[in-house]
Amino acid sequence: MRTLNLGILAHVDAGKTSLTERLLYAAGVIDEVGSVDAGSTQTDSLALERRRGITIKSAVVSFTIGTGGDATTVNLIDTPGHPDFIAEVERVLSVLDGAVLVVSAVEGVQAQTRVLMRTLRRLRIPTLVFVNKLDRGGADLDAVVDQLATKLTPRIVPMGTAEHQGTKDAVFRPFRERDDGFRARLLDVLADGDDALFADYVEDPASVPYRRLRRALARQTRQARVHPVFAGSAITGAGVGELTTGIARLLPSTAAAAATEQAAGPPRATVFKVERGPAGEKIAYVRMVAGTLRTRDRLSAGKVTAISVFDDGDAVPRAEVVAGRIAKVWGLAGVRIGDALGEAAAGDRADAPGHHFSPPTLETVVVPCRAREKGRLHAALAQLAEQDPLIDLRQDDVRQEVSVSLYGEVQKEVVQATLAEEYGIDVEFRESTTIHVERLTGTGAATELIKDDGNPFLAGVGLRLEPAAPHDGVTFELEIELGSLPLAFIRAIDETARETLRQGLHGWQVPDCRVVLTRSQYWPRQSHAHATFDKSMSSTAGDFRGLTPLVLMTALREAGTRVHEPIHRFELELPADTLGQVLPALARLRAVPGTPSPTGSAYVLDGDLPAAHVHALQQQLPSLTRGDGVLETRFDRYQPVQGEPPDRPRTDHDPLHRKEYLLRVTRRV
Repeated sequence: MRTLNLGILAHVDAGKTSLTERLLYAAGVIDEVGSVDAGSTQTDSLALERRRGITIKSAVVSFTIGTGGDATTVNLIDTPGHPDFIAEVERVLSVLDGAVLVVSAVEGVQAQTRVLMRTLRRLRIPTLVFVNKLDRGGADLDAVVDQLATKLTPRIVPMGTAEHQGTKDAVFRPFRERDDGFRARLLDVLADGDDALFADYVEDPASVPYRRLRRALARQTRQARVHPVFAGSAITGAGVGELTTGIARLLPSTAAAAATEQAAGPPRATVFKVERGPAGEKIAYVRMVAGTLRTRDRLSAGKVTAISVFDDGDAVPRAEVVAGRIAKVWGLAGVRIGDALGEAAAGDRADAPGHHFSPPTLETVVVPCRAREKGRLHAALAQLAEQDPLIDLRQDDVRQEVSVSLYGEVQKEVVQATLAEEYGIDVEFRESTTIHVERLTGTGAATELIKDDGNPFLAGVGLRLEPAAPHDGVTFELEIELGSLPLAFIRAIDETARETLRQGLHGWQVPDCRVVLTRSQYWPRQSHAHATFDKSMSSTAGDFRGLTPLVLMTALREAGTRVHEPIHRFELELPADTLGQVLPALARLRAVPGTPSPTGSAYVLDGDLPAAHVHALQQQLPSLTRGDGVLETRFDRYQPVQGEPPDRPRTDHDPLHRKEYLLRVTRRV
């Protein structure tokens, strides 16, 4: 039996969860198709998901396509469609063998559709497209196919046509070899990616057998070079059988023999989801990359106490899980989302650095309605941050406040409801503010040695800061002689420097720079005669953790920083007669639009817009365009703030002010 790990992705309300239900029903896993509106779906298991009718957390179900030796076990991962929960989608991408991108036959290609397809193509994840809702009024498969070709990629292959669109009798009729134009379209698309096929096509198109075209279609689909397009209705079941056949025949799966061979090595797995069980225990969702993981195996994150493997719609307890499968694992107390368990191997997709989607650009302070619950609130948010690391929990010990990073207002509402329902904590949020970053404008260096005036620590540190390119992150390098400083002290400097750079001169994170250790000094472990270890005459890691922020901030002052704000790229489609109203509104929001492009009776306008004003534009657009404006935005870059840079209140001991810092750290100046 073969195994396929499949993701279902879509813009919100395209029918992704309904399609998951229909696939499970067709495979015999469930007896009736659940309804998103009724809150009876298999994958939307959270009470909040059922109430709001949206997917918030990714969910895994399993079903089987085919029988006997041709059977394929599909581990299907249903992902959120709302852009506020794009982080859930990001974590799933690293474990997929293939994907189905769902597009509405009525709304067509939408903002999130573009973001998802762009990422799937960049990561080279084999993808089928399913145009859903053929039974809805206004459905137009041909128009959507045109949008797919112009807005997503020209390398699509429509696999059939629709009949009786817009009615409950809508059906998807797959193309056959004899259908006019289908063979020619296959040749046009496939020859572009196959030199041998192209040569035969130029010489004599009629000589290329149809069977060869089908093999080329399967091969190029598995290589993520072309994307077959199916259509139908998840509600009525039209076209779902053809999609199921396409999943089994066109997407890559792991054969049983290959899985057996991979299972022989040491276990390697990727953690893509972490949740808490009824008793508060951590449960890790893992995709096995290689080897076999068994109960009682010891990993760096803990000892495996139980395993459940997804099979026939549910997670079934097993003693082990082998390569290619997805499982829930208990006992890994130290596990985090994104961890590579076991021996990492070069080429594992999960080991690729960086994020696939844009980072959160908003943050807000979370305030408990009952002041006595501050401690419980922090513990609850810490658990939510385990499940979603991009929440980026920040504790302000000075003001006794906690803040979180967010993608949007809907995510804020979900966090609020989750805290109330699962933890019994009622909270309020302060107004969301935009997250800025600081970038170095030059190079700076500083050194403080033991017994220097004003240095109360038994540590000597010299640091140099240098700018790095965007997305390079913070790197730590050594210019001191190896062995001149104990490894524990080097590690303390490295960790403290990274933590300190979370708040630069203006309080914003410094994301891209090189930190170079240029000088070091320490006192070896000493004691008085016939006595125990004496801290007053021996350096400790704590000395280096205390001194590093002071040295680093001195170097940062010398280098200088400039605050940058997040900028979104927007595309706006609006009626032609509303352009005169929209342009002044964009100017007030500090947008920089390009030249309007006429398209029939409408204009398409693109440009740059500060992230701080995206929500305001979304609110104003309906009144400006009589409800006909369509806005798509995506994070594009950070750019320098013009005018007075905004400051963010510090949440640390503030090494920019030496006396106050030393009072807090050492209780003396």
